[in-house]
Amino acid sequence: MTRERARELAKALVAQMTLREKASQLRFDSPAIERLGIPAYNWWNEALHGVARGGTATSFPQAIGLAAMFDIMLVEKLGDAAATEGRAKFNQFSKKGDRDIYHGLSFWSPNINIFRDPRWGRGHETYGEDPYLTSRLGQAYVRGLQGDGEHLKSAACAKHFAVHSGPEALRHQFNAIASPRDMEETYLPVFEDLVKEAHVEAVMGAYNRTNGEPCCGSKTLLVDTLRGKWQFEGHIVSDCWAIRDFHTGHHVTGTSAESAALALKMGCDLNCGNSYQCLMSAYDQELITEDDITEAAVHLFTTRYLLGIMGDGSEYDDIPYSAVECDEHLALAHEAALKSCVLLKNNGLLPLKAEGTVGVIGPNANSRGALIGNYYGTSSRYVTVLEGIQDRMDGHGRVLYSEGCHLFKDRIEPLAQSDDRIAEAVAVAENSDVVILALGYDERIEGEEPDDGNAYGSGDKNDLLLPAPQRKLLDAVLAVEKPTVVLLMAGSSVDISDAQQKADAILLTWYPGARGGKAVAELLFGDASPSGKLPVTFYRNEALQEMPDFTDYSMAGRTYRYYGGKPLYPFGYGLSYAKMELSELSADRDVACVAIKNRSEIAADEVIELYMKDNRSKDAPANPVLCGFARVHLEPGGEKLLTIPIDPRAFTVVTKTGERVPGSGSWTLYAGFGQPDPRTEELTGQKCLSYIIRSSS
Repeated sequence: MTRERARELAKALVAQMTLREKASQLRFDSPAIERLGIPAYNWWNEALHGVARGGTATSFPQAIGLAAMFDIMLVEKLGDAAATEGRAKFNQFSKKGDRDIYHGLSFWSPNINIFRDPRWGRGHETYGEDPYLTSRLGQAYVRGLQGDGEHLKSAACAKHFAVHSGPEALRHQFNAIASPRDMEETYLPVFEDLVKEAHVEAVMGAYNRTNGEPCCGSKTLLVDTLRGKWQFEGHIVSDCWAIRDFHTGHHVTGTSAESAALALKMGCDLNCGNSYQCLMSAYDQELITEDDITEAAVHLFTTRYLLGIMGDGSEYDDIPYSAVECDEHLALAHEAALKSCVLLKNNGLLPLKAEGTVGVIGPNANSRGALIGNYYGTSSRYVTVLEGIQDRMDGHGRVLYSEGCHLFKDRIEPLAQSDDRIAEAVAVAENSDVVILALGYDERIEGEEPDDGNAYGSGDKNDLLLPAPQRKLLDAVLAVEKPTVVLLMAGSSVDISDAQQKADAILLTWYPGARGGKAVAELLFGDASPSGKLPVTFYRNEALQEMPDFTDYSMAGRTYRYYGGKPLYPFGYGLSYAKMELSELSADRDVACVAIKNRSEIAADEVIELYMKDNRSKDAPANPVLCGFARVHLEPGGEKLLTIPIDPRAFTVVTKTGERVPGSGSWTLYAGFGQPDPRTEELTGQKCLSYIIRSSS
């Protein structure tokens, strides 16, 4: 169904409604209008990394882990799998009249905010710190969710528009001030791409103000940019209870009716929250017109017609409930877990041999919470790291286990001492041939603003260190001097300098999904080679003193594009068990060609990364910027010649006034298995290839 036809149907239907009926349809929990045959519909559903909060579903690695794959095709497949399971649930439940929250087909995903500061608690919901990577993966996930059929398979939503990445505790009253250059260069391009290229059906406004205007009622963002400059045709939804913040936090309005009127006037069609229950009051006060309400209702019913859920049916109506957590989707989740893990260090200990006694230690070793991140579905089975290792070692040797310490001090079990199990951990290490130490976070440490759903006070991080009990455990285990692998289960930058200095190997698993422990074990024992790359910079903790304040939205000194210090691990970094080599780099303004050869006896995936540096422009970012990438699989001795598209924006720069203009005419293109910086070369022992491109090329 074309959008034009869907809008015609929507206009005809809305024309039959009373004013009060129209207003009722702008709530996320839209009630039925029985006289017109309109069923109830709840717009609120989530699919950040698989269908969330709606019962059983396939659990993929958290979004930051999906970013580490640098795999556009797999991200699209995962989006399609989530949409399939969402359809299966919708088909089953709607037949029985169940149209409750988390049962609809409008998924408020993906989160495409830029992970600009490592302290942000929700950063692991994103695709990292780079706009180009975020755009490519965000578009892929939207394509997967929405499909390419006659109807939308589901309706994706780009969030949170715009300039939103903490602090969590201030988001209901915070004003994010961003320069015109940072807006055009960092905060807006991904949203523009998802609107223009992926045709995302919905955009969600952020809680905060941006340059003085509340995002869900911003003329600059919603009217001038989204609807105006970008010609967005879908619907706009508020973040949950964000419109209430207009008068309670931002103080740009005085009453609920005024807040609802401002949001609606600026084009926010759908309210997650209860502010639009005041629309009739706003109308009575002549703050809005019937035309304002009508246009929003038409936008929303256009989406419902595009989904084929207005009685017209769709090609997805026969997707059976058996599609939920089916073998095909579980296989995709497993593939994603394998591809997302990043090998940060390896002195030759990995891969392990499945023999002898393996000691598994740490608060995340047997934790389900460390598998799933946030915004997760329910799995019918969980495989922790401990369980994955036990299964892999079954019949080959013994596995000893100790929790070692609590995840963070005295917050789960207040009566327990934070170091009461370190003696046990040391005993396990002393009696093991090799130690696997699972440390890190879960959503109780890094996550969304504290609320009733995360009672332990999650949110932003104050520093980049492991919690004190874990640092004490790390020191005690390393002091035993047994061969030790540190597993870091986290969704953001963590300063693990001691492990980098003293441990034999470090594997970053992120939050690998409900059954992710199986994939982690397979990587540890060499059934597959790690191939993930960091989508964020891992800083040393002291770097926070050099960065702008967390509340400062300037990009100066932040992310690999502007950071001038020495990171612990650079953006784009990740090791492999295989030995790959690049050669024969050439390029023009559209594509780069490069040869890759596997010079090892190990079959493996590798990611080739392209970076561009404008050689002369004063407006260019300080460091070379990612402009292309490709994932490739090579058998032992295998080789390929790859053609990799180059981002057209790489040949432009953004001026102080926010204007994107052609670059200087001379650029250096780099190709490698990481970015062209001294720290990457130090860690990998490899230099990037380079190639000069000029305007005449």
